[in-house]
Amino acid sequence: MQQLNQQDKGKFISPRSRYYGQVKPENLVFNANLQEFAQKVGIITSLETNGKLSANEAYKQIKLLWKQLKCSKKQLLNSNDPPASSGN
Repeated sequence: MQQLNQQDKGKFISPRSRYYGQVKPENLVFNANLQEFAQKVGIITSLETNGKLSANEAYKQIKLLWKQLKCSKKQLLNSNDPPASSGN
């Protein structure tokens, strides 16, 4: 019973949306990372708005999360991208 309540609490605090894109493991993992990024940014902005974090500290935390997300994209998705054409 305790474990079920923890699961419900986790779903409430960090809900996950369906993925509608091309179903490949790397896409699913990146989508999960993107959703986690969005959740954390929402929490950080709420803390800053309510005076629990300074604007500078909120910026630093979001910048770090952004770098992590970019790294995740690079590792998961860029390796599968076709080479860019030089005609543009």
